[in-house]
Amino acid sequence: MSDRLSVFKTYKLYVGGKFPRSESGRVYEVTDSKGAWLANAPLSSRKDARDAVVAARKAFGGWSGATAYNRGQVLYRVAEMLEGRRDQFVREVAQAEGLSKSKAAAVVDAAIDRWVWYAGWTDKIAQVIGGANPVAGPYFNLSSPEPTGVVAVVAPQDSSFLGLISVVAPVVATGNTAVVVASEKSPLPALSLAEVLATSDVPGGVINILSGRTPEIATPLATHQDVNAIDLAGADPALAKDLEIAAADNLKRVLRPHPVDYTEPPGIDRMTPFLETKTVWHPTGALGATGSSY
Repeated sequence: MSDRLSVFKTYKLYVGGKFPRSESGRVYEVTDSKGAWLANAPLSSRKDARDAVVAARKAFGGWSGATAYNRGQVLYRVAEMLEGRRDQFVREVAQAEGLSKSKAAAVVDAAIDRWVWYAGWTDKIAQVIGGANPVAGPYFNLSSPEPTGVVAVVAPQDSSFLGLISVVAPVVATGNTAVVVASEKSPLPALSLAEVLATSDVPGGVINILSGRTPEIATPLATHQDVNAIDLAGADPALAKDLEIAAADNLKRVLRPHPVDYTEPPGIDRMTPFLETKTVWHPTGALGATGSSY
């Protein structure tokens, strides 16, 4: 028998690039699919949610102002880090979702591949949904996408890692910053993702991760005047309705929950809801008999 003491991992929130304990000092038990204890996770409070919004707003200017190519490089580095900790995520996903090791490995591989896929879209999305508009007159008329701002994300409850990546990556790839409410019953993969983010090149505050009771965290985010949009992917129908009503107070963009198979190939449909379109008119110059003069 080993005489070593068991060293249990202490999970913390991830806010502004740091790992604070919940302001409330509370924790709750996280169990595996069979009900066995896994860890104590922080039970976030309204104050934690507000602190996360402050951090996300502070980081927005630098992140949205970076070149799209640079954002892609930064996000690709996250995928490199995820690949290096693959075994840890396989174990955590298997415990959280009751999967065999081989099925959990397939889920983790798909999640890492998805992160790379969205990282590759950072400098391409503008060409797909933006461009020059044909107008009658001597003008350039150009439409280009811009990030909405701070986005609150209610992560899927049953897909603790692949679903999480599928909703978070498109938000930050397009230049937004995120406050993520992790799966209430399976928060550990999300909290471990925070450790990857902290050791990668992602600036502090770009992604903030909170764990706890979903309604308790999501409600103050939906009513917060400095949150510009909210993704309700992980909210049940009753909570989603309440959050949507609360979000109307400052005209937040709302992505309603709908059935999603996260194992299906991704698309840009989760990127476009959190982009605004800016259109610029610019005169081309006088039109002469031989055409435009610039």
